[in-house]
Amino acid sequence: MVSRVIPVDTFDLVIFGGTGDLARRKILPGLYVRFLAGQIPEDARIVGAARSEFDDDGYRSFVSESIAEFVAKSKQDKTAISEFLKCIHYVPIDALGKGGWPDLAKLMRLDTIRAFYLSVGPRLFGPLAERLHAHGIANDKSRIVVEKPFGRDLKSACALNAVLAESFEEHQIYRIDHYLGKETVQNLMAVRFGNILFEPLWNSQYVDHIQITVAETVGVGGRGGYYDKSGAMRDMVQNHMMQLLCLIAMEPPSTFEPDAVRDEKLKVIRALDPVESHEIVRGQYLEGENGASYQIEAENPDSHAESFIALRTHISNWRWNGTPIYLRTGKRLRARVSEIAVVFKDPPHSIFGPQEGRRGNVLVIRLQPDEGMNLRVTIKEPGPGGMRLIEVPLDMSFAEALGNDGDDIPDAYERLIMDVIRGNQTLFMRGDEVEAAWAWTDPIIAAWEDRHDKPKPYDPGSSGPEDSLMLLHRDGRRWREIR
Repeated sequence: MVSRVIPVDTFDLVIFGGTGDLARRKILPGLYVRFLAGQIPEDARIVGAARSEFDDDGYRSFVSESIAEFVAKSKQDKTAISEFLKCIHYVPIDALGKGGWPDLAKLMRLDTIRAFYLSVGPRLFGPLAERLHAHGIANDKSRIVVEKPFGRDLKSACALNAVLAESFEEHQIYRIDHYLGKETVQNLMAVRFGNILFEPLWNSQYVDHIQITVAETVGVGGRGGYYDKSGAMRDMVQNHMMQLLCLIAMEPPSTFEPDAVRDEKLKVIRALDPVESHEIVRGQYLEGENGASYQIEAENPDSHAESFIALRTHISNWRWNGTPIYLRTGKRLRARVSEIAVVFKDPPHSIFGPQEGRRGNVLVIRLQPDEGMNLRVTIKEPGPGGMRLIEVPLDMSFAEALGNDGDDIPDAYERLIMDVIRGNQTLFMRGDEVEAAWAWTDPIIAAWEDRHDKPKPYDPGSSGPEDSLMLLHRDGRRWREIR
């Protein structure tokens, strides 16, 4: 199986915050890998824009160091790097003033796709958008990419959308969520809507429940100050996990077009039930062998922000009514894993009699660390001595299934940036989607803040607070093991 590479048209891409951590780790290395694959034309122009006083040569050295550090050694081709660096330019820019803007305007070419990646804090979105238009850099065909957080509540999200709408039309705005760029997430749509096998069973009649887990082994580290103002609910559930929930639960869109897909995702969010206090467990990690406690890393001994959250919710529509959906995410947990597990019901009658330890079929979509899918089915245990049933996996790891071609699967940022250049918004959030997600999230946060709830402590390297286990035990279910 060989991955097809479809080149994009010539473009001018400006990366605001071009010397920042995201640009260094993800954006610039990703662009080089796409250039190496032949997807980016040699006459593309990639412009870093930030406060640092680089010239073109200085920024090219910065980009070269970024490639050396964050691109696999097997892909570091000296000739390709040299050719890629010819695409690189730099303009020192004053995001809140006048400096640098005329120089940036001179670099932009007529009749060329223009994209602007705002790898900066949300407070600069408005000023940058305004100056792009004031200096004639942006036009009605330009695209603008904005990173999360898209606000910290409904009010700020609406204000942010309004600021962007003053300078850009909705079809020009790309709100990026790197989870949606993962190969497995897109394969989820292919599995659901490209095969007749699953879709007839994809409803409350056959699905017992759904679990979505995003577990990390690291703590908040240097992000402690930011994280303490957000917590896991704002940082993970409202955006990344909400998007995964939408893709797993949405109705088939009429076509695989951006607005058709996003319309169905929006319906899921609007159908989510409110979450009651007894359906939520929040936690904070304690000090352990591998690091300090959350409160020490956040430099706030009285912090009420959660580094872990588990909750149960329901979707009130015909397809999913009565099927619980459990979300769980946290830091300093036992293993780094992101997965969606669709747990099917047992057969209505067992002709084999009671079987100790039997469970229903489970379809597991793994997002990390090993992207792939796993379907657990029941078979007879080999050997004589009666009909003993066991579970075995039908496993598809992308690394194993694709062999050497698996190494060429684009990183999430690589894919999403190429989609921006193509003008394809399917994997990007729409403004009303973001606002609907906050409308569901805000009352949940407000409720525990009104009660002054403190998160439950949990040991690093565990699966989170003990109370999170009870969240499923009360329903006669259990979390999948984090491993």
